[in-house]
Amino acid sequence: MAPNSLFAILLRSRWWISFAVAAAFVAAARALLPPDYFVVGAIGALPFLVIGCIAAWRQWKAPDPRRVAESLDAIRAMPWSAFSKAIEDAFRRDGYTVAAHPRPAADYELSRNGRVSLVACKRWKAARIGVEPLRELRAAKDQSKADECIYVTAGELTDTAQAFAAGHGVRLLQGAELAALMPLSPTSSRASRAARG
Repeated sequence: MAPNSLFAILLRSRWWISFAVAAAFVAAARALLPPDYFVVGAIGALPFLVIGCIAAWRQWKAPDPRRVAESLDAIRAMPWSAFSKAIEDAFRRDGYTVAAHPRPAADYELSRNGRVSLVACKRWKAARIGVEPLRELRAAKDQSKADECIYVTAGELTDTAQAFAAGHGVRLLQGAELAALMPLSPTSSRASRAARG
């Protein structure tokens, strides 16, 4: 689906907008079509109802932005030793075998179901990430013949880095996805705040 198609835009919008479009579609069919063709015209609202249901489901399942922000703040406050242990544990919970990677461009080598992924996460605290660490990770992936590479950050990527990741198959693990991977308990959150200061 094209990112700026009507349905893609509706999927990103609030769920009720799709239902409002469907209701308008039905009202237009009632007003403009002869009674014999009303049902046929009203069926045109069905895709909007489906999109509305999908959007509602996604929005219901989406994490609370406040909780995501709190998790990311706690993640940024962690020292490397705590963060590396937490990320290893998180990947293990997801069924990966985790090993340290020997080259500096990647921190971990994950394997699951015969697929190997390289993970770089040492710069997780950086506020703004450029393209260079992504290039290094991609080169390490090519050298080690891994199937996938994943860049983990609690910060933001520059537009150039975003474009590089999209164009070169670098999976970005950040924001809500990172917060969901590493759910922090209240005690770990307090510990990270204490470590901060």
